[in-house]
Amino acid sequence: MKRVSFAEFGGPDVLRLEDAEEPHAGPGQVRIAVRAAGVNPVDWRVREGQKLQAHPLELPAGVGIDAAGVVDEVGAGVDGIAVGDNVFGEGSNTYAEFAVLSAWAVMPAELSFEEAAGYPSVVETALRVIREVGVQSGQTLLVSGASGGVGSAVLQIARVHGITVIGLAGAANQDYLRSLGAVATTYGAGWVERVRQLGAIDAALDLAGSGVIRELVELTGDPQKVISIADLGAPQLGVRFSGVAGSVPDALAEAADLIAQGKLHIPVEKSYSLADAAAAHIDSHAGHTRGRRVIII
Repeated sequence: MKRVSFAEFGGPDVLRLEDAEEPHAGPGQVRIAVRAAGVNPVDWRVREGQKLQAHPLELPAGVGIDAAGVVDEVGAGVDGIAVGDNVFGEGSNTYAEFAVLSAWAVMPAELSFEEAAGYPSVVETALRVIREVGVQSGQTLLVSGASGGVGSAVLQIARVHGITVIGLAGAANQDYLRSLGAVATTYGAGWVERVRQLGAIDAALDLAGSGVIRELVELTGDPQKVISIADLGAPQLGVRFSGVAGSVPDALAEAADLIAQGKLHIPVEKSYSLADAAAAHIDSHAGHTRGRRVIII
């Protein structure tokens, strides 16, 4: 089979499309014929060799954790799923023709494979950070990096729970944030004062790692009211870095329910081929994403 891998840490140029042995489903796992794989910032962070509270990586290594596809192997002890079922979920080395998933759910009928691949870790992360930051119905949440995949999910999930969201994003994405129910404002000179004029901030999320931790702490008045998923230096300012996933099956079940109700939709901004994985990483690293980027197999 074809898969994307890297033999050394570094820039996108270390990625290679190679022939590799097919993986197989172990106990509690399923294997899928991958139809699409999600492109996440964690993918290029791992490729660069960043320390992300994960187990040490042995090289050469594959790339990718999110995917959607068709089940073609079911491991021992797995119930409720069968060969031929369409699923989306999390696993390992998903930039490949076949991948093993450790967490999955039946794919919502409303989604294409391309769309479904963009949800798993994004929705798990969104649900986790909303919970960890402790924001409640009737309160206001400030989100930096609000137009990306996680931000898109946070805005919509927060709205369902009665949380007001102020979204920070580039000028080109202001209307997009408003379409998801957020109060939108831009970065740039004077952004802190612009946020203050919109009202008191009860909690804040840093989803982009754009160097705004000090300002988010200033706006909330307490580093414990700020969570980052993108700035590894956040703990030096008393802010928690959230990098360990919770229950992906629970997150997928909640996502499927919200999708069925028409309350959650994350658009695919751009898709790539396996051979263009390096370009996908370059674009993801550049930011300014509106929704998700995915690789089509």
